[in-house]
Amino acid sequence: MGSLRLLMVGVLGLATIAASPSLAQRKYDPGANDSEIKIGNIMPYSGPISSYSVIGKTETAYFEKINAEGGINGRKIKFISYDDSSNPAKTVEQARKLVEGDEVLLIFQSLGGSMNIAIEKYLNDRKVPQLFVSAPNKRFGDPKNFPWTMGWSPTADNEGRIYAQYLLKNHPSSRVGVLYLNVDVGKEYLMALKEGLDGKMQVVAEVPYEITDPTVDSQVISLKESGADIIFLAATPKTAVQAIRRMAELDWKPIRLLASISNSIGAVMKPAGLEVANGILSAGYLKDPSDPLLKDDPAVKEWEVFMAKYYPEGDRTNTFTAYGYLVAQTMVQVLRQCGDDLTRENVMRQAANIKDLELGLLLPGIKINTSPTDYFPVKHMQMTRFNGETIELLGPLYSGVVAGN
Repeated sequence: MGSLRLLMVGVLGLATIAASPSLAQRKYDPGANDSEIKIGNIMPYSGPISSYSVIGKTETAYFEKINAEGGINGRKIKFISYDDSSNPAKTVEQARKLVEGDEVLLIFQSLGGSMNIAIEKYLNDRKVPQLFVSAPNKRFGDPKNFPWTMGWSPTADNEGRIYAQYLLKNHPSSRVGVLYLNVDVGKEYLMALKEGLDGKMQVVAEVPYEITDPTVDSQVISLKESGADIIFLAATPKTAVQAIRRMAELDWKPIRLLASISNSIGAVMKPAGLEVANGILSAGYLKDPSDPLLKDDPAVKEWEVFMAKYYPEGDRTNTFTAYGYLVAQTMVQVLRQCGDDLTRENVMRQAANIKDLELGLLLPGIKINTSPTDYFPVKHMQMTRFNGETIELLGPLYSGVVAGN
């Protein structure tokens, strides 16, 4: 009888363990365990687009904040971020180091279109999530061909069409010139703008530049000579600053559209000169925390507290810090949704199952939504104008998303 009682107790004990979610449902892939989640990242901390490096620094600080608050479901984040100097060959090297050496669970927010294209097949072949890519290329929202890769911000294709909608409504008789980075994303901006204009406005100049060009003086002169009275700068921050300054030196005052990848007071408007940059139009999807009109906004106050404690040296006028903060928040949301199933498959499943996520530093009305067939988390934007001090919002929300894209 005593043996039978012991056997029953043992069986009941095993049943209790099996029924306990905290024990029975814990699943891990490389990079995750009971106490830690390893996340890999690749940033241009040096090189021609190093102005974006504040994004990686902000994300590092945000994960430090999360860890100080107890982590995610009791696990601390180990954020491993390497420099690739915006060199695709170096990106490949760093991705292999993160996956095969550090054994991270996923790659998060690596920056640059060409750099992410260089590692896209490698990560998909190994079924390692390439999440919330920091580049607006449309190809990073293609679950059919690259199910382990997902972007985050509105695509260049989306944004270019939004500018076309705005121009057709507000400047229908103007002539357009485009300065664009001669890589996939720059060409996407150009093609989307042209397709959105649909021949109703004339694009009189399409002038490329290379990321290694020391200046764009000759390109700006070509644009001026084209007779364009609207210039779209599909350019990275350093080049955007050069182009804005050169236009001022030539005493040339076209209407200037600036791609959102450079729409930052701290990274572009200040270096170009606040007075010189006055009047620049762009499209945005996040709040500018340096706007004095937002000083009482609860989300901005929360961001200010975060910056003061975890990234005090960060430039508060640089909206790339707000961007890094938002994307890190999105990553945390996905990991929380994962619960105790920290497999790579479940990470992607949760990333493709975000429903009406409202983050305080997104512009009002913009929510994050994804699905297994929708890998474009942020789809809407609002036109903005820099007034010499702050970035003003103009008109309604736009979406340039085309059905089937």
